[in-house]
Amino acid sequence: MKNKIFITVLMISIGFNLLLFGRWFIFEHAYEPSKSEQVILSEMVQKTVESQDYEKIAEKEKIIAIDTSLDKNEGGAFPYYFGVSVRTDKQTYLFSCNNDQCSDMENQGWTYSIYQNESPRIPFKQ
Repeated sequence: MKNKIFITVLMISIGFNLLLFGRWFIFEHAYEPSKSEQVILSEMVQKTVESQDYEKIAEKEKIIAIDTSLDKNEGGAFPYYFGVSVRTDKQTYLFSCNNDQCSDMENQGWTYSIYQNESPRIPFKQ
């Protein structure tokens, strides 16, 4: 009787751990950058700020935040699964590399901005 209980608990434990590992590996691993990928994303932010598209946006709209993203499930080869989002008070602009060497960042699209209807979320007084 004790052996059956022990084996049952052991199997449940192994199954639960495999479930957690599988969830992390399939869903979260593809969106969390490693240390070397974080460095690449940081350099991409710098290239974005230096790009002509960013300068045009900065002249017309108030830049509120710059964020990085990684989506290995998106497809494509390095560096096309990296992205930089430039959030303004009107919309969010999506930047990505313009070639395989990522020599320049280009505005590849835009989306709705949360700041269109909300104020910045930093709790400091302005």
